Amino acid sequence: MPDYQLLIFDWDGTLADSIGRIVEVMHVAAETLGLPPRSDVAIKGIIGLELVAAIQTLYPHLVTQQQIEGFRDAYSAEFVRREQEASLLFPGVLSALQRFRALGYQLAVATGKSRRGLARSLQQHGLSEFFDVTRCADETAGKPDPQMVQEILTHCRVAPERALLVGDAVFDLEMARRAGVDAVGASYGAQPAEVLRDFAPRLMIEAFTDLALWLGDNVVVRREVGHG
Repeated sequence: MPDYQLLIFDWDGTLADSIGRIVEVMHVAAETLGLPPRSDVAIKGIIGLELVAAIQTLYPHLVTQQQIEGFRDAYSAEFVRREQEASLLFPGVLSALQRFRALGYQLAVATGKSRRGLARSLQQHGLSEFFDVTRCADETAGKPDPQMVQEILTHCRVAPERALLVGDAVFDLEMARRAGVDAVGASYGAQPAEVLRDFAPRLMIEAFTDLALWLGDNVVVRREVGHG
C-alpha cells in the first residue's frame, strides 16, 4: 500500500449520515414549486454536485436564472431549517479521524456543500479546527472537476500519489481520477458498490471503520478491487 500522507474526505454520505435529509429536502423543494417529484434513486445520483448543477440535472427544463434561483432558495431554506439539528456522523467517524490525526495524516474535506453549510456542520460537530484544509463547491469548480483536490494538494504540499480520497458518489471518484489521486468508494452512502466499482477505486468499504482498519494495517478482510 502506498505511503499516504493526506486523506481527503467528502462530507455528505461519507462522514455525515445526511443522505436521507438531502433526499427529503429535495422532495420538499420540488413540491413547494409545484414540480413533478423525482425518485429517491435519481436524487441520490446527483448528491455531490454543486447545488445549481444538481438542480439542472434533475430538472433540465428549468433554464432561466429566476427558475433556478427559485428552486435553490426553496431547497436552501428547508435545508437550513432542518440543519438546526445536526446530521449524525457515521459510526466510528470521530474516533477514526482522531486516530488518523494521531498517526500523522493530514486531513482535508472536499465537498459539494457551500462554505456556509460546511462551516455550520463542522461547528455542530466540534470539528471546525480539525481539518488542515477544506474546499467547497461555491469557491472552486464543482465535482467532478479536480480543482478542489488540486488546491488541497498544493496547500498541503503533498504529491497526488501520496493522497487518498474517500467518497460515496461517482463524482468523488471521478474527481480523484482526474487529479491523479487514489480513491476509496464508500458503499454505505449515496450510491451502491456496483456503481462505484465502475470507477476502479483502490478499496471499497461498507462502513467507515473499514478504512481505519485498512490504513492501520490491522487484520481485516481487504476489499481491494480485484481481491474479493
